[in-house]
Amino acid sequence: MTMATQYATTKVSYTFGIVHPSNADIRFVGSDNSSSDSLRVLRVNTNTSTNRVILISLGDWMPNSVKNYTAAFAIVNEEAFSVNITHINISGTAASYIDIWLHANRTTDAFSETAAAKVKVVNAGSALLGASSCAWRLGAGNGDPVNMNGTKILTPWDDTSHVRYNQTTGSGAFANDYAINNSRDFVWVQISINIPSNAADAATATGQIWIHFKATTHS
Repeated sequence: MTMATQYATTKVSYTFGIVHPSNADIRFVGSDNSSSDSLRVLRVNTNTSTNRVILISLGDWMPNSVKNYTAAFAIVNEEAFSVNITHINISGTAASYIDIWLHANRTTDAFSETAAAKVKVVNAGSALLGASSCAWRLGAGNGDPVNMNGTKILTPWDDTSHVRYNQTTGSGAFANDYAINNSRDFVWVQISINIPSNAADAATATGQIWIHFKATTHS
């Protein structure tokens, strides 16, 4: 018997897009203004297609002070299925001064919200959850970056900070438009800075925040 090796080649096309961080399938939406320059805490400093860096600017604060940005930014899911935020971790200069919460109401300090409306994910720079956790489940989105919570909350464009934003008040017509864990397609991120009285000067404290996602899809 004679042995023979067989070879075959086939191909499949693919497609994907590279888009602005405010227009992605999982996207970031600005809200609060930074104390440093009155622009959004969330901003893109160089808004060119080959050099877009998204960052948050938290201002300058003296020792023995606390600053809470209750709506530093929102995380919005535009995918057609729910997505879990498993955990968040942070590293960098003076990261131990930072706490991070996921919570429901952009105008309310997470400390005062009900237990169901908030999850603390970083305490004094240390992640409180891990890869096997589910800090917050974002509901399925509608694929449209001009809105969130279905079509109820608009996210127009900020030409100065170069991000989409939202500043609804959570009252009146928007009284029920809070983030809801396991249901709505967005959540607000509160960033709190707690600087101790003995903190050394740091002209520019910099670092990275990692937001980890997980999704399970099935037919």
